[in-house]
Amino acid sequence: MKIIATQQAPQAIGPYSQAIVSDNMLYTSGQIPLDAEGNFVDGDIKTQTKQVLKNLDAVFRAANTHSANVIKTTVFLANMEDFAAFNEVYAEFFGSHKPARSTIAVKTLPKNALVEIECIAKID
Repeated sequence: MKIIATQQAPQAIGPYSQAIVSDNMLYTSGQIPLDAEGNFVDGDIKTQTKQVLKNLDAVFRAANTHSANVIKTTVFLANMEDFAAFNEVYAEFFGSHKPARSTIAVKTLPKNALVEIECIAKID
């Protein structure tokens, strides 16, 4: 097992790792819209989703993988009315690749974020 840590994504705000690699699989912790310095990126669902995906991309690179290797995502939305706008940004990020996904509406996310995403990806 290997802990993944990169300065290109926000550091964990609790007792957890950005990601773990085990048996050539990457398991990310949930990412919320914090920049690499840990500052909250306020804005609408599209702005926050772009930041979350940027963070995940940095974690992918640190683990020597990429978005086309993502097998499954779990998405947490603070408001399901944001679903369509979220999907626009998400679809642009993944392009023709369509990983399996669960999307869950939650009451509150850390720092009152609008979105949190975690991923499972293979490593070549």
